[in-house]
Amino acid sequence: QVQLVESGGGLVQAGGSLRLSCAASGNIFSINTMGWYRQAPGKQRELVAFITSGGRAIYVDAVKGRFTISRDNAKNTVYLQMDSLKPEDAAVYYCHAESTFVATRRDYWGQGTQVTVSS
Repeated sequence: QVQLVESGGGLVQAGGSLRLSCAASGNIFSINTMGWYRQAPGKQRELVAFITSGGRAIYVDAVKGRFTISRDNAKNTVYLQMDSLKPEDAAVYYCHAESTFVATRRDYWGQGTQVTVSS
C-alpha cells in the first residue's frame, strides 16, 4: 500500500507561481514513476508531468517551459513547481504513483488539491 498526501494548492493570479508537494508513505520502495494529473470542471483528467525513479521528467506541451517536476527520493516526495500560471491551468491537481510489488503493478492517487488562477 502507498499513501499520497498533497499540499500547496490555492488561489494565485495569472502569471504567478505555486509549488505543489506530494509526500508518499507506506510501501515506498515499490514506487517507480510518479506524476501529476489535473482535471478541470467538465473535462477529463489529463496528465501534466511525470518523473521516473531515475529522474527523467516528461511534460505535456501545454506546460513545457513553465512547470517543473522534481523528486526527492530521500523524502519520498515529488514536487510540481508551476510558474507563469494561466487561467487554463486552473484545475484539481492529483498526485499519482505507479508501483510494482511482487510483479503486481498498481496505481495510487492523492486526494487532489485545488489550483485556482485568477485573471
